[in-house]
Amino acid sequence: MTTFDDREKAFEAKYEHDEELKFKVNARRNKLLGLWAANLLGKTGADAEAYAKEVVMADFEKPGDSDVMHKLISDLAAGGKPTEEHTIRKQSERLADEAKKQIMTEVR
Repeated sequence: MTTFDDREKAFEAKYEHDEELKFKVNARRNKLLGLWAANLLGKTGADAEAYAKEVVMADFEKPGDSDVMHKLISDLAAGGKPTEEHTIRKQSERLADEAKKQIMTEVR
């Protein structure tokens, strides 16, 4: 095996690791976002956890965050807690930082 092959494998492994990390952070962020919304809706305990799981699963419907945003906006409005998209996105950004910290702590 050549040095080039070794470098190529190392880059591929790093890319794979980085993508897996991004996926985990995104899923954790969505869970935290779901728990935040569940709290606004008055859900606690197992109901809040189940709702957070629904939010995580909603992310697999379409690429990007639009499916999660749509679910949260719809659910919050239906629950009598209408919330604008920019407010949810701001919360999402804040929770993305928290999710990354949590995942990085687990990785160590």
